[in-house]
Amino acid sequence: MKDFIARIKAQARKDPKRIVFPESTEERTLKAIQEVLKEKTAKPILIGNTSEVNKAIKKLKLNLKGVPIIDHLAAENAKKLERYATDLYNIRKAKGMTLDQAKTLIREPIYYGTMMVHLGEADGLISGAIHSTGHTVLPALQIIKMREKFHKVSGVFFIRFKKEIMLFADAAVTIEPDAHDLAEIAIDTARTAIRFGIEPRIAMLSFSTKGSANHPLAKKIIEATEMAKDKAKKMLPEAVIDGEMQLDAAVEPWVAKIKCPKALIQGDANVLIFPDLQAANIGYKLATFFGHAEAIGPILQGLRKPVNDLSRGCLVKDIVDITAMTVIEAHHIEKGAKE
Repeated sequence: MKDFIARIKAQARKDPKRIVFPESTEERTLKAIQEVLKEKTAKPILIGNTSEVNKAIKKLKLNLKGVPIIDHLAAENAKKLERYATDLYNIRKAKGMTLDQAKTLIREPIYYGTMMVHLGEADGLISGAIHSTGHTVLPALQIIKMREKFHKVSGVFFIRFKKEIMLFADAAVTIEPDAHDLAEIAIDTARTAIRFGIEPRIAMLSFSTKGSANHPLAKKIIEATEMAKDKAKKMLPEAVIDGEMQLDAAVEPWVAKIKCPKALIQGDANVLIFPDLQAANIGYKLATFFGHAEAIGPILQGLRKPVNDLSRGCLVKDIVDITAMTVIEAHHIEKGAKE
């Protein structure tokens, strides 16, 4: 993970982007921002009451000189707050949101920060150290929205186990994905892998390997695999996808030779697509707590602009690392807009 993160940070340093942190008095976040400033990987922006933020910075004895603090509820910011509320209302009025509701929501730092990203006044947002995933994701879905219509957001963890980097998805958002959802998650995760310099070899995981169990849950993975392969032919021909398969066949070559000798994945998968959120969330926590693997994420996939969620159990290092990764995502979105 060290070499991987070092490479990501080197790329981020070439063109640091404006990243919003709405949890502006949270201790780990502020400590992480100090490290980000030292590493020069991003241009952090804090949203919150100036007095309270400065008090927290002083208490922690940090040097965050040069970091903008946007006191979005201050009197001098009233016109901008009103404009943001009107923009939010115009985005959501077809869904039933009233102007009064928009005015209430935009007072929340997460909504204000998300609107900054939407309007191009920031390049990405990171939150979740003290809030749930839903708190971060909902404003992003409402304001920034998905890259494609009817698409769904998903979350991927980068896992370092021994010397390998693997991607686990969806371990953050979609509780009970159907076959179509799983295919989309596979394609989005392949895109994420490529974005970070990893050639995706994707295993669609199940309790069954190549028809060893005749059950609707296994059939769902078979269907998802075929859909993902079909999508990859048109969109990501470099991605290798196979399933349904058990975890051991996906990551251990000698097991694959026994269970699925003709499979495209022969124990060399580096992207694992889990059948549902329960399995993925438990899987990544087993890897970290019992396997002592390192995890970064979740990185949210499918949005038009980068918004990333933190685990409430995250460390300062995790926030520093995901900041650099958010910058890389912003690079790719900017590049795509120019092409």
